[in-house]
Amino acid sequence: MGMFSIMMMDGASGNADDKGDADLREFRPDRLNRRSFLIGSAASVGVLGLAGCMSSDARLRREAAAMYGPVPDDKFPIPATDISKVKPKYFRQTVRYETDEAPGTIIIDPSNYHVYRVEGGGKATRYGANVGRQGFLWSGNAYVGRKAEWPTWTPPKEMIEREPRAAKYAGGMPGGPDNPLGARTLYLYQDGVYTLYTIYASRYPETIGTNLTSGCTGLMTQDMIHLYDQTPVDTKVIVLPV
Repeated sequence: MGMFSIMMMDGASGNADDKGDADLREFRPDRLNRRSFLIGSAASVGVLGLAGCMSSDARLRREAAAMYGPVPDDKFPIPATDISKVKPKYFRQTVRYETDEAPGTIIIDPSNYHVYRVEGGGKATRYGANVGRQGFLWSGNAYVGRKAEWPTWTPPKEMIEREPRAAKYAGGMPGGPDNPLGARTLYLYQDGVYTLYTIYASRYPETIGTNLTSGCTGLMTQDMIHLYDQTPVDTKVIVLPV
């Protein structure tokens, strides 16, 4: 809704300015008639509608500012997320979502940069996400094999081969504010084997809505905490194809 409103405002405001200049240049009192009145009235209603859209977008951002505020009492204090770097369509919200999957199931939609937690009753909680870059996208069913708060990050050997600078963390990087996995992580498994993929807390809001990772899925930290707290081990996870 927020992005649609912005698009409408951008297009409408440009047209309104152009049309307004033309009307002033061509204004003649003898041309004032019922048609002119109706056009003017419609324009006024349009302006009011645009004001409503802007108010809606401002409301979304006010709500998001509270939702993504600081978390000072965690193991490591978590600062507020800079939501000015995030498109409103990626803010956490409850949406209509028809599925036969059981409540609690996590569905990752990499094409649209969203993660859904099925709530039942035709609804889901939707989160904005970053996803795997080209060549690292995958799809299929998995489950949460384990979960951790402020986890240690150990780069897999495949990553070290691609990015030698990660070798210094081959023995593990302790959890903390600079750790790539962030404050919370869900580890995805298939048939008892860790897939090397996770759903993790990203410290970089500007990455939401982008293809960034080596196959993992990142949420804003406050969203990841929200999802983590509701997700037990063995939760089903579905990654949709692109």
